[in-house]
Amino acid sequence: MNTPIEKKYNKWIIFLSILIPVAVALLFVIKLKDLGIDAKPLPFLPPIYATINGITAVLLIIAVWAIKNGKVQLHQNLMKGAIGCSLMFLLMYIAYHMTTPSTKFGGEGVIRSVYFFILITHILLSIAIIPLVLVTYVRAIAERFDKHRKIARITFPLWLYVAITGVVVYLMISPYYIY
Repeated sequence: MNTPIEKKYNKWIIFLSILIPVAVALLFVIKLKDLGIDAKPLPFLPPIYATINGITAVLLIIAVWAIKNGKVQLHQNLMKGAIGCSLMFLLMYIAYHMTTPSTKFGGEGVIRSVYFFILITHILLSIAIIPLVLVTYVRAIAERFDKHRKIARITFPLWLYVAITGVVVYLMISPYYIY
């Protein structure tokens, strides 16, 4: 049974879990110039948002260490920081892809297969992680710590994978960016 706090946020979790992936998918079909908006490309953003992904991974690892060592306030602050970093990443990613043509991976052979495996798992798990992070967070603010811990055991490794593979995808495709 959900608490009033959980009920309050359930609609937002569902809404955002659908809106964000749909908005990101549309980025690859619609560019601002297609809407008659003259926007300059933002080629400087990928290394910034890749760095933010790396910071997210570090924050997640330290947050788990903090909670395992009874540092609840530090854990809470680090998790808010990780969510904030993920939000900054999302905004920059959207801005980049709305203004800048997509870059094609130029590697060949085995490395191409490795790249696409990492990219596809990264994309699929980044979609799945949205409701997981939101539900995990809401359970914490609702003080449903038994349920929070249960879902956090699933959320943490998936979110960490998405954060790390975001950096890996950037490093693998960065030689092919046209500036």
